[in-house]
Amino acid sequence: MVDATAYRVVQEALSNVLRHSDATKAVVVLDRRNGVLRVCVSDNVRGSRAGPSTGWGLTGMRERVTLLGGTVETGTPDGGGFVVDARIPAGGSS
Repeated sequence: MVDATAYRVVQEALSNVLRHSDATKAVVVLDRRNGVLRVCVSDNVRGSRAGPSTGWGLTGMRERVTLLGGTVETGTPDGGGFVVDARIPAGGSS
């Protein structure tokens, strides 16, 4: 279930980059430590995203991750771009 959820987070985040921004680059980082899988997708979009969201992508992403006891944070860092940062309990330690 953790793997499928992580896959869906990456899928939706990259889909959003293509649909909602003029970004020329996206970076996906997967990191498993201390029983938590971190899934971070960032892009280099300039300025803010165009208009309000019309879909359920981020909402669905949050619901999937929350069901597993995790969190999703989204935002625009000071340096620009947009980031989706999900943390999903994955059991075990690495």
